[in-house]
Amino acid sequence: MPERIRMKTPIVEMDGDEMTRVLWRWVKERLLLPHIDLKTEYYDLGLAKREETGDRVTTAAAEAALRLGVAVKCATITPNAERVKEYGLSEMWKSPNGTIRAILDGTVFRAPILARGIVPYIPTWTKPITIARHAYGDVYRNVEFSVGAGCRAELVVTDGGGSAARATIHAFDGGGVVQGLYNTDESIASFARACFSYALDTKQDLWFATKDTISKTYDRRFKDTFETIFEAEYEKAFADAGISYFYTLIDDMVARVLRSEGGCIWACKNYDGDVMSDMTAAAYGSLAMMRSVLVSPKGAFEYEAAHGTVQRHYYKYQKGEKTSTNPIATIFAWSGAIRKRGESDGLPALVDFADRLERVCLETIEAGVMTGDLFALSRLTNKTEADTETFLRAVAERLAG
Repeated sequence: MPERIRMKTPIVEMDGDEMTRVLWRWVKERLLLPHIDLKTEYYDLGLAKREETGDRVTTAAAEAALRLGVAVKCATITPNAERVKEYGLSEMWKSPNGTIRAILDGTVFRAPILARGIVPYIPTWTKPITIARHAYGDVYRNVEFSVGAGCRAELVVTDGGGSAARATIHAFDGGGVVQGLYNTDESIASFARACFSYALDTKQDLWFATKDTISKTYDRRFKDTFETIFEAEYEKAFADAGISYFYTLIDDMVARVLRSEGGCIWACKNYDGDVMSDMTAAAYGSLAMMRSVLVSPKGAFEYEAAHGTVQRHYYKYQKGEKTSTNPIATIFAWSGAIRKRGESDGLPALVDFADRLERVCLETIEAGVMTGDLFALSRLTNKTEADTETFLRAVAERLAG
């Protein structure tokens, strides 16, 4: 057996929940460890460990990502009231992704993984659409309250000298809810530069949208920041590269994207990107066929599986039933992190392995062996629906060949 590829610097490994936690272990055991002397700094972000540590483990994982520069994350549960009861939690812990992104800041780039025979639901999308999602602030770092009848909600901003500006949000006759959002000029500017730089690197047009006609201060700050930075720093480079930057309102953008052929980068504010990345992933075929990387202006890269924990399949797995869960996004999260680690440490063998792993996954699908989500979509005439372990076995055999 060939000697395993050596690593220099560990990757920060963030384990997760439910079926994706099972996939995580299988991918490591069957596709990575036979070929790589894998070095990781491990953090368990499963819900039980977050409960045990008062969620301090999530903060520690994010800080480790800043220290080591490359991280890979499994899908995790963001608990709602039902999950609090199911897992016996002491509180409704916040989104691990929200916590990590608040510490790392930056932009999440998500793009579909295309395979021959898988045709998008939107037939005009012949090229991939990359979602560039701002990864800081907004609803993911909000403050919110339930309010009773007779309450008055106010927005109060106090400056460094103690002077306060205030405005009434709403005087409640009956009960209701209220929330406060924020962002920072520094983070918005980092988001803009990340998008412009990525567009230049990939030679793709950049589209950006907010709702500045309604949010005349908050969303307008995003629009103006992008425009100022583009004109001052990127306009000539875009012209030289033959690509363009375009801004419009978010509702108009949705209509334009649906009529497009793809092949562009669609920059979105945090929540918009959350929704639109799932929409585009599903339209291209499957949420499990998506690359996702958080690029932090602080120099860190976090690769993740951009879907949920596949709860329904996990309950079947617990009963001893076979599942046909697609592991591609989990595999590509690992390959992305391995490639970046190889690039940063000057280890071409590690980069080559990441490239080969991704190529072998697509070759397996294009040879007709695929999980149930892709089987239902594939137009290949000779195809087989495989359970997850059978699919991983097929990938492992090709990888070893």
